[in-house]
Amino acid sequence: MKQYIVGLGEALWDVLPEGAKLGGAPANFAYHVGQFGHNAFAVSALGKDELGEKTLQEFDSKELKYIMPRVPFPTGTVDVTLDTNGVPSYNIKTGVAWDNIPFTPEIEEAARNCKAVCFGTLAQRNEASHQTIQRFLDATPKDCLKIYDINLRQNFYSKELIIENLKKANMLKINEEELVILSEMFGYPELDVENQCWLLLGKYDLDMLVLTCGTNGSYVFVPGQMSFQMTPKVKVADSVGAGDSFTGAFTAAILAGQPIEKAHKLAVEVSAYVCTQNGAMPKLPAELIASIQ
Repeated sequence: MKQYIVGLGEALWDVLPEGAKLGGAPANFAYHVGQFGHNAFAVSALGKDELGEKTLQEFDSKELKYIMPRVPFPTGTVDVTLDTNGVPSYNIKTGVAWDNIPFTPEIEEAARNCKAVCFGTLAQRNEASHQTIQRFLDATPKDCLKIYDINLRQNFYSKELIIENLKKANMLKINEEELVILSEMFGYPELDVENQCWLLLGKYDLDMLVLTCGTNGSYVFVPGQMSFQMTPKVKVADSVGAGDSFTGAFTAAILAGQPIEKAHKLAVEVSAYVCTQNGAMPKLPAELIASIQ
């Protein structure tokens, strides 16, 4: 049986101060998992336009496999601005191709042969893609690792949608800003960060919860165990895609049978390296790849 690792959701271009770079969390995730030797695919939709063609050319040049139906909507773009610390903020265009991902036979086949899938909230802001993503999750094998990289952006989320996804996931990836939103939304802002994470882990029967806190480190929670890693001090070029590379490296290590602490350490090292590079899809150093092979 084919064993796919899938990044499912938005495919778009980050329009950065230095120019447009291909981005979108699912493609970033798939690219980084693929660097560790997995059969990784980015699954989304593209417009029948020049930017859609350019997207496929970029994926081909990076040797990233994809399932990208062409639909009668423009290819997605995001205006990205960086603050003095290189931290991005986003203006995400609406009514674009990735809002309208169709559930094609090829996408269904990928779901049925899926070993791990990473999906988020943003790509489900429109009902067409929401239905496709939910059908994909429902079609995966019972032992598929379903990673909910919550990815809250602007106002493109609701409590009902978040709960629906938490119930289908077995791993949650969240950052400290998103955890604040969830703690207020679910009514436990008085708890400290660790107890908020333990509560989410237990309430939604998750196997793992990953919390990233920028320069303040990161945590991995599994039932009965917590791992903490400091964030390495590096010269930041930009942090676009750093969280996606963290998730990709962590997933690759877990699938390789690595213990939580080792998988966490690799994810931190990969994410720190990506922060030193421009754009979301730099080629990783060979020594990082070799560390779990």
